[in-house]
Amino acid sequence: MIRSMTGFASGKGAFGPHSWTWELRSVNGKGLDMRLRMPEWLTGLEAALRGQMSKALSRGNVTLSLRLSREETAPDLVLNETAMVAALTALARTQELAEAKGVALAPSAAADLIALKGMLEAGSDVDDPAPLVEQLTHEFAELLAAFVEMRESEGQALSEILDGQLKQVAELTEQAAVLAEQRKDKTADALRDTLARVLDNAQGADPDRVAQELALIAVKSDITEEIDRLKAHVVAARDLLSQDAAVGRKLDFLMQEFNREANTLCSKAQSADLTSVGLELKAVIDQMREQVQNIE
Repeated sequence: MIRSMTGFASGKGAFGPHSWTWELRSVNGKGLDMRLRMPEWLTGLEAALRGQMSKALSRGNVTLSLRLSREETAPDLVLNETAMVAALTALARTQELAEAKGVALAPSAAADLIALKGMLEAGSDVDDPAPLVEQLTHEFAELLAAFVEMRESEGQALSEILDGQLKQVAELTEQAAVLAEQRKDKTADALRDTLARVLDNAQGADPDRVAQELALIAVKSDITEEIDRLKAHVVAARDLLSQDAAVGRKLDFLMQEFNREANTLCSKAQSADLTSVGLELKAVIDQMREQVQNIE
């Protein structure tokens, strides 16, 4: 099954305090050009996603965007034990000195100590990116599968269009073959007239040279090879369309061969009807080539 190079897929996900949205899209390209936009602190994620895309895709300008957000929560408070030990030591010494002087101090409450500056600190809020990277890598595989499925669906539509155009080419080629057969007698008469004129004015001419020129005239009006090649190209194109592989480059090259044969047929036509068929062939082949530009 052939695939289109154009496609789109999007998705959403969440893991812990993080949530995200994906966007994966592609357009035509000569090769595979991947552009990824994602947070740099997700170490290893870009390399993993590039690896997945390289295995699944062959051609196209592909853009992947990841928008990541984090839910803001109140930080955990952590007791600064060093500061607390220092405060308790100072409190004990204060009580000793007060008792030595006969001074009675009011008892201290734990809340009073904790309220002192530096006793409570915000806990570390730094995430380990590894679990998040693993989750994103896993979910991207599903997004990529949906993306490839869309390209295959569009490829199926392209295949049907091209199949119809190949049918037109085959029919026009048959018409050209019929018209070429019908003009044989007329061409033979024209060649005999040409031969008579040449012989009447060929005194002293090299007989071999005359024969070569007449053979060249005959060859220039014969489109048998062009007809045969066009038929062979139709078979080759249908074979490529039936393959489960990236055949866009091969089809593009084949379109050039189609066009070359149609051009030659027109140049050899020597008939208004045959020229008309040749021009129709060129038009259909040009339409085919436009469609082929979308194939992976």
